[in-house]
Parts: sequence; C-alpha cells; structure tokens
Amino acid sequence: MARSNMVLAALAAAGEGRSFSPVQVQKLFFLLDREASHLVAGPHFNFQPYDYGPFDREVYAELDALRFRGFVDTAGGSNYRRYTLTQPGFEAGRQELATWSKEAGDYAAQVAQWVQRLSFQQLVSSIYTKYPDMKVNSVFR
Repeated sequence: MARSNMVLAALAAAGEGRSFSPVQVQKLFFLLDREASHLVAGPHFNFQPYDYGPFDREVYAELDALRFRGFVDTAGGSNYRRYTLTQPGFEAGRQELATWSKEAGDYAAQVAQWVQRLSFQQLVSSIYTKYPDMKVNSVFR
C-alpha cells in the first residue's frame, strides 16, 4: 500500500470534516505503524524520539504532497496548524479505507478518534506511558 493511501484512509477513518493538529497526526501514524503495521502494509514512517515523543518529518512531507494534490487543507499559522481532508481527499480516503480489512479500519477509526479526544498533554503523556523508549529526547515534563 502506498504511504499516501494509508494517510488518506487513516484521516478519513476519523470522519468527514475532522481536523488534526501536528501532534495528533504524528501520534496517529506512529500508532498505526507501531501497533497495526501488519494490517496496513507498513510501517510507512521512521519515527524517532523527539521533543514530544515519536516524530518523523516525513509525516509533514506526505501531508504537504497531499495538499499539493488537493486532498488536504491546512489552516492556521506555523505555531498551530490544522490538517483536514478536502472533499476529494475524504472521498479518496474512504475509497482506500473500503479496501482495508474490518480490523484495520476499526483500529484506524479508534486511534483517530482517540488522538482527537485527548489534550496535547494527555496525548503525549499517554504515548510516553506505553512507549517509554520515545521519551528519551523529550522536552515535555
């Protein structure tokens, strides 16, 4: 599966019109890679411990490439950006999601909704609790 298809499907799994902060997209794709790579033909990224846990710059590169193709919209400034699927992006993501197993689709939906439910602090703390190896370079206390 192409990484761009995985990204579209995972974002679409959250539901139409949902937006994600940078920390939310990083943790969403980290959890898909770490917990469900066998379900989504991954891993698709190379996450490393960073300031706020698992991070890969390629997440942003992929989102920028999808924005260029008209599938992702970005809003906000450099300090607080939000990523949302456009209507064509949501449709492409739903089509890709329809090819996934029920288990993969359910997991992606659960994780997408989970990362959106938590505050920044709760999300980072939860990741550190389960994956202490991702805390080694943290500036978060």
